[in-house]
Amino acid sequence: MAKHPAQKKRRVEVVVISDVHLGTYGCHAKELLAYLKSIKPKTLILNGDIIDIWQFSKNYWPAAHMQVVRHLLSLMSKGIKVYYITGNHDEMLRRFAGMKLGSLQIQNKVVLELSNGQKAWVFHGDVFDVTMQHSKWLARLGAVGYDTLILLNRLVNYGCQKLNRPRMSFSKSVKNRVKSAVKFINNFESTCADLAAENGYDYVVCGHIHQPEIREMETFNGKVTYLNSGDWVENLTALEYNAGKWSLYQHSLALAQMELADNTEEEGDSAEELHGLLTNHQLFENLLAEFNQLKLRA
Repeated sequence: MAKHPAQKKRRVEVVVISDVHLGTYGCHAKELLAYLKSIKPKTLILNGDIIDIWQFSKNYWPAAHMQVVRHLLSLMSKGIKVYYITGNHDEMLRRFAGMKLGSLQIQNKVVLELSNGQKAWVFHGDVFDVTMQHSKWLARLGAVGYDTLILLNRLVNYGCQKLNRPRMSFSKSVKNRVKSAVKFINNFESTCADLAAENGYDYVVCGHIHQPEIREMETFNGKVTYLNSGDWVENLTALEYNAGKWSLYQHSLALAQMELADNTEEEGDSAEELHGLLTNHQLFENLLAEFNQLKLRA
């Protein structure tokens, strides 16, 4: 198969991605891999829910999901600063907050000093979710329902593509029409902005609600810019910071399809081989054991 000409990677000062949900049917791992291979960041912030430990199953871990993990590891090996900020779906890693391993840091929140002298307060955002605080079982049930809805949505959109009809988003429709969902999103954004302004930060950067946004907000304590990196389940978005400005990146599905043939060839492992690897070595049990050992040595 003829390869597409190699494209020069874009240099980006800071990249923020969140809510990838590796290990679920809704995750667009191939598209994320294509995006990550198209950029050269100085700092990469993984702002929570990267691996969905809530719904992780050894029966579903496609090759593309492992390729994303391997690419992230390759960025760390090159000395690129990577912050892994814990979210609710990967809260198991919160016990390792503060741990540093090479260029990787695991944190619950980060204050980022930007090149323009301003400060960005970065955290996942589930701390402001009342359901997470008081009814975690309900949040987990909702996560399963959401993943099922996304899977159904992808099947419907496959049919739409065959019939040359526009794509649909069930969850976006629900969010836009249900008043309680709209109210929750507005309250979430206002709470984040209020606290950021109160603490003297110029930007507050979140994930969690799968709603990409860049918006300047007026609070009692002054103006602050609220940013949300969206997700890689529905919106396929990331935040990028360059030359003193933030921008919202929306990945093109068409572009991803052109690039993915090469990505698959480069990585090599089949889904069956990776599935066997995970089953035999119990990926997460070993990963946590390794973190424990590293913490004891530190």
